[in-house]
Amino acid sequence: MLVKLPAAVTDLRADALTAAFRAKLRARTYTTASFNTPEIAPDVIDVKTRDGAKLRVHAYGPADRDVIVFAHGWSCSLEYWYPQINAFAGDYRVIAFDQRGHGESQPGKLPFSADQLADDFSAVLDAVLRPGQRAVLVGHSMGGMTIQAWARKYPEQVSQRAKSVLLATTAAHSIANRATVIPFINDVIPGPQWLALALFGTPVPLPGGPLVNAIAKARLTNPSATAEQIAFSLAIVRSCRPASRAAVARGLINLDLTGAAANLCVPTTVMAGSHDRLLPELHSREIADTLAAAGYLDRYVILPTGHLPNIEAVEEFNAEVERVIRMGRRGLVAAAG
Repeated sequence: MLVKLPAAVTDLRADALTAAFRAKLRARTYTTASFNTPEIAPDVIDVKTRDGAKLRVHAYGPADRDVIVFAHGWSCSLEYWYPQINAFAGDYRVIAFDQRGHGESQPGKLPFSADQLADDFSAVLDAVLRPGQRAVLVGHSMGGMTIQAWARKYPEQVSQRAKSVLLATTAAHSIANRATVIPFINDVIPGPQWLALALFGTPVPLPGGPLVNAIAKARLTNPSATAEQIAFSLAIVRSCRPASRAAVARGLINLDLTGAAANLCVPTTVMAGSHDRLLPELHSREIADTLAAAGYLDRYVILPTGHLPNIEAVEEFNAEVERVIRMGRRGLVAAAG
């Protein structure tokens, strides 16, 4: 007799299969120096969410310098930001954290939602910023959604805690309906929601190997992405708990943050990747239009990358972060449009 196990049991088994090597995947060494563990040891900051989940939060660099807070995307971890931590930690106080259920952060009891993203991000800012201190906020993909969710739920905190913002290859709504990662789906024929749920919402360990690398290059990055860029990215994604990856994917399908960016009342830059198939440029354009209408759009920039601009184009991405830092210091907001 075939017995169907509860979903929670299946998820735990999938997590158990990857437990032994998840941390090792995030600690690999590369010939590209910026992908390696920073030489500056981090300060570890204790952060608990409102439901008691412990988040892993690292602070790099001098405590008395301007603060940059980096929020990573789906299936990633704070190691995703190594190219930026290595570039900025000498001159700035760089904060990176694992979103709940990702990296070494606990999943907690709350289900994925916009409110959960907002509450967790607010808790991180509470822990890393002194009263009256403001930071430059950088969010990639789900990290950009996190910042939008926070701005929608806590609009009063934006001017209190943010100097300027960079939203990179992110979205506000209709995530599954626009992705073109799967050949022909949404490019030629509309993608059914069940297909997205089956492919991304199932808690299975992700394999490695040359075929997976080739698929990642073809569908997630730009055609010129290097082997090390692919290897670094996939190692981090493969290190994510399968249960968390699946649960968040299921939640992202219905996430709707339409108009939330209008609450980002500080200079805000939006960055898109011209080869991005996961969150195509249309998403970024809509967010930029929302910001422009509200009068807070600083700049809209498109890099010749796929979904991972801070890895595929490290120098260009870091230069944009530097510019966003300067805008935050000036406290200026570009004219709408």
